[in-house]
Amino acid sequence: MSHPSTTRRRGRAATVVSWVLQVLLALEFLAAGLGKLLGSQVTVDMFAEIGAGQWLRYLVGALEVAGAVGVVLPPLAALAAACLAALMVGAIITDVAVIEESPVVPAVVLVVAVAVAVLRRDDFPALRDRLRRSG
Repeated sequence: MSHPSTTRRRGRAATVVSWVLQVLLALEFLAAGLGKLLGSQVTVDMFAEIGAGQWLRYLVGALEVAGAVGVVLPPLAALAAACLAALMVGAIITDVAVIEESPVVPAVVLVVAVAVAVLRRDDFPALRDRLRRSG
């Protein structure tokens, strides 16, 4: 749970929106990560097409599951969301440059992950300070 002063600063509506986005992001990445780790045929075929080897499927799956857990833990939510956003940048590049698929889904997930990172920035001082300096 957020610290009371953080909740007051951010506002109750922003906190509710943040939690809804966090849960949706966690569910998306948990499902995607487990599919990769358990070797669903779709993910096996996709990573074969990428050509980097199945080890990358396991790595991405593990990162997705870790991110799904982290994004619902308030002290880690901003950092986990930022890391998941970086993962989605890689997915977008791979979709466009390697497997020639539409990057719409990872782009939407990227926007949600960035929104969570920004909404939860006060829970993670290092990210908060970096966002304040750049914005």
